[in-house]
Amino acid sequence: MTATEPVRRLAAGLDPEQLPAYVYDLSALRTHARAVRAALPERVELYYAAKANPEAPVLTALRDAVDGYEVSSGGELAHVQAVVPDAPLAFGGPGKTPAEIAAAVDAGVHRWHVESEQELYRLAAALDGRPDAVVDVLLRVNLPVGAGALDSVALAMGGRPTPFGLDPDRAAAAARLLTDPCGPLGPVLRRLRLRGVHAHLASGLAAAEQLALAEQIVGWSARLAERHAFRLDEVNVGGGMAVDYADPGARFDWAAFGAGLGRLLDRHPGLTLRIEPGRAVTAYCGWYVTEVLDVKRSHGEDFAVVRGGTHHLRTPATRGHDQPFTTLPVAAWPHPWTRPAVTAARATVAGQLCTPKDVLAHAAPAAAGLRVGDRVLFDMTGSYAWNISHHDFLMHPHPGFHYLDDNRG
Repeated sequence: MTATEPVRRLAAGLDPEQLPAYVYDLSALRTHARAVRAALPERVELYYAAKANPEAPVLTALRDAVDGYEVSSGGELAHVQAVVPDAPLAFGGPGKTPAEIAAAVDAGVHRWHVESEQELYRLAAALDGRPDAVVDVLLRVNLPVGAGALDSVALAMGGRPTPFGLDPDRAAAAARLLTDPCGPLGPVLRRLRLRGVHAHLASGLAAAEQLALAEQIVGWSARLAERHAFRLDEVNVGGGMAVDYADPGARFDWAAFGAGLGRLLDRHPGLTLRIEPGRAVTAYCGWYVTEVLDVKRSHGEDFAVVRGGTHHLRTPATRGHDQPFTTLPVAAWPHPWTRPAVTAARATVAGQLCTPKDVLAHAAPAAAGLRVGDRVLFDMTGSYAWNISHHDFLMHPHPGFHYLDDNRG
């Protein structure tokens, strides 16, 4: 994935003191999101996981392509509701505070992903004194999966000990609590309608792996509903669709995934499936633009030091990958001294922080020939980039933000 021509023009025209900067192509984002939506069957709802990139223009650009947004904190809830006030919201994530739960009840959240029995009681307590309030609940379950099924994924949230969701036996207990409530909160628990199951188990899965997990999740959910005599209306099979930073041209196969979900739905009439991708929706619409400040050779290796770094773009350090990039050569060199340049076949691209972990790409062939003053466009920075970074370490300036939109959306 290389920068689109509008992105390259904007990046080339920025003053050096305007760098680093994030550039988002909202038209490309709309096109991609609509293609994802078109690949999915009618009974599959597409929710965008706002945690991937909650920038207001990004949320707004997605509104016509998604059925709703998944939020995971009170802050995300307030932000998303302010930006897209008409959008359905699903509230997930562990450790919801009583104040967040109360705010979400007030906001009329459409779906709750309940992580524990304690959370069920907190939600019921928030409804006490609100006689007209009724909420729809999905139990988040940490399901066991086949041996080795999640060994190679970038992030595993289930299939092993984690703080996410309910173990199957506790999910069964929660289902009993909701289908046959008793105790002092029993009347209020009856206003928590059990609609189904949520099981986001991993991130970084290809289409075939996602489908295999979806089969297991739906099958287990159907058996739970049969045992506890509740109508299984919905199953949320999560997000985590693979994004390959090592091979930007390799994309998640949405067509195959949609076709597989269609076959699964054929076996379960009346069931609605929901997915909640984040990274796979927005990763490809963003670029982090910066310039080379210095080139130096250290113990036989070349290093290009750029403005900014992992305090702006933490993803490569967090995930342990090299961020793909392209170069915009800058011909002008207004100084009387020799222009430093990479002379080896590859170089490591590092940032300005006082830590050896501030690396955006290790020994990258794309850095061959880089010179001080050249511009670097890091691809695939439309998700989990600025919003997860440690912005104020060393108190460097924050990046600028630019949004390209041809208004044909």
